[in-house]
Amino acid sequence: MKAVALTRYLPIDDPASLVDVELPMPEPGEHDLRVRVEAVSVNPVDTKVRSPKPQVEAQPKVLGYDAAGVVDAVGAAVEGFRPGDRVYYAGDVTRPGSNAEFQLVDARLAAAMPRSLDFAQAAALPLVSITAWELLFQRMPFDSERGGVGKSLLVIGGAGGVGSIAIQLARRAGFTVIATASRPESADWCRAMGAQHVASHREPLAPQLAALGFAQVDAAINLADTAQYWDALGELLAPQGHLGLIVEPSAPLGIGDPYKAKCIGIHWEMMFARPRFRTPDMAEQGRILTHVARLVDAGELKGIQRDALNPINAANLREAHRRLESGASIGKLALAGW
Repeated sequence: MKAVALTRYLPIDDPASLVDVELPMPEPGEHDLRVRVEAVSVNPVDTKVRSPKPQVEAQPKVLGYDAAGVVDAVGAAVEGFRPGDRVYYAGDVTRPGSNAEFQLVDARLAAAMPRSLDFAQAAALPLVSITAWELLFQRMPFDSERGGVGKSLLVIGGAGGVGSIAIQLARRAGFTVIATASRPESADWCRAMGAQHVASHREPLAPQLAALGFAQVDAAINLADTAQYWDALGELLAPQGHLGLIVEPSAPLGIGDPYKAKCIGIHWEMMFARPRFRTPDMAEQGRILTHVARLVDAGELKGIQRDALNPINAANLREAHRRLESGASIGKLALAGW
């Protein structure tokens, strides 16, 4: 089967950073779906895994942590899926990824894709939807239906993939959402996703929020640089507020005052935790994606695919990584077809 893989960890401008390869057809284990991959999308985790490192892989390593496709075969213990089903999923960072014609994924991590979306649009949703849902409604203590009523939420990095879904989910839950963006086009995107207010994360946040009428916020999710905004968020968050994080800190963080004085909850989200550690509740990710598909088909969530590069091959995936590493991406970029 066709695939895109690496054996060395190189800068994305190096043509050997991602290459076209031929690999054997994988055989499903008892809990696996074998999926004929029709579309994939790229996320920061793809670029972080691929980033330059000294080690060399003995066998080609396939990346890719978002896919939509058609079930080709099922393992003996699989329930609820059969060949021909159209599915979407984010998969498991410890297993071969989706940048291949066929991929094995644990059935508990997958769901029927939204009927109203094509494969590329569906492939843009899984990782960011699971991340935003788990962060807001499972790590942080907010109910997904009415948990934000009367509360304010600051979303740092609102125009990225996770931010695009988080804004929508938060608005649906009743939050007043203030998103941050750095350019007119990314600010417009945040408003299109539902943010009532937009501030610049290149300028001090407190004066901008004060001008909008917010002396403090009830909750914040930092989807960008954890260390850069740490002190500012400690001051902006209300007593007994909540902070959600997804990015490894680039410097040590002081978790004492004002965080301690205010009893601010600090909540980490890593959407690969459930599949990586085979937690007893790993099927929750399939349930989240099932619910997200229903919301999309009901018109309560918008798709977030903004760009496309077709077909799926090494050259286009290198370009996708390059765009993501530029820091200027808005929404999600998907690739479809082989």
